[in-house]
Amino acid sequence: MSEQPIARVESLRKSFRGPSQGFGRGYAELRAVDGVTLDVMPGETLGLVGESGCGKSTLGRLFLRLQDPTSGRVFFEGKDITGLSQAALRPLRSNMQIIFQDPYSSLNPRMTVRAALAEALHVHGLAESASEERDRVAALLQRVGLRPEHMRRYPHEFSGGQRQRIGIARALAVEPRFIVADEPVSALDVSIQAQIVNLLSDLQAELGLSFLFIAHDLHVVEHVSRRVAVMYLGRVVELASSEQIYENPRHPYTKALLSAAPEPDPKAHRKRLILQGDVPSPLDPPTGCAFHPRCPIAEKGLCDREVPALRVIEAGHEVACHLA
Repeated sequence: MSEQPIARVESLRKSFRGPSQGFGRGYAELRAVDGVTLDVMPGETLGLVGESGCGKSTLGRLFLRLQDPTSGRVFFEGKDITGLSQAALRPLRSNMQIIFQDPYSSLNPRMTVRAALAEALHVHGLAESASEERDRVAALLQRVGLRPEHMRRYPHEFSGGQRQRIGIARALAVEPRFIVADEPVSALDVSIQAQIVNLLSDLQAELGLSFLFIAHDLHVVEHVSRRVAVMYLGRVVELASSEQIYENPRHPYTKALLSAAPEPDPKAHRKRLILQGDVPSPLDPPTGCAFHPRCPIAEKGLCDREVPALRVIEAGHEVACHLA
């Protein structure tokens, strides 16, 4: 595996303007991503996990420059693409694609499957004739487990799992090397989730793809990710290999996420870690460690005052916790 990441972000921040704070006091700042440094190596799947509202999807879009960062830098294959215009980014778009969360709203209901997949081929000049377009669309559908004759149908004629397969085919149409899968199975039934995850694994092995796989359930990414990054309120709080995360999690938040996941073995008795309260608002984050109001081991005078840095505690394992 190459030492150079295929995609990397450094000290990345993304803020949005919040509601007005009152006459003459300006607007609140919402920090969706707050100082994240992360990379995806060629041929690997990096899992990105956290509760809703922690900034996962925003970070995924920043990786692809679908949104512009407030500060920090974005690299693709070693090239700094942070300041590139949309025109300059266009030649790179075929190498970077996204699979959206909702298979129902990500497809145009007025377009047939053939039209939806051929649109990407036309934009990037990958089909020179109608027959070549048809053949490429048929091959894409077969690659994701659908039949060539499905190209004549409309999205409403498919199930949720089939629609997500079409979304995957659309991402593959331009032969990308890096794909952000933004919670691609969260809207699907559990039985269908496994099929889609297995499909993505097979495609990675066949095509050598690199994935940033976003999910809110740690067990969804357990068997597909080589490394896992856990996010909380805009920051990465733990980063390690899948084995280290699942066998020896160090951050209290990671432990709570693991304990909350459904246990496949009904006879297993896993100790539950119940977090108190809700995720704080990113408009008014806590001082010090953002997790300290919910943390079962927080120490007053330390955790509520100092922001913990993401530090290495053993080879390949980084944790942002004073007490880890």
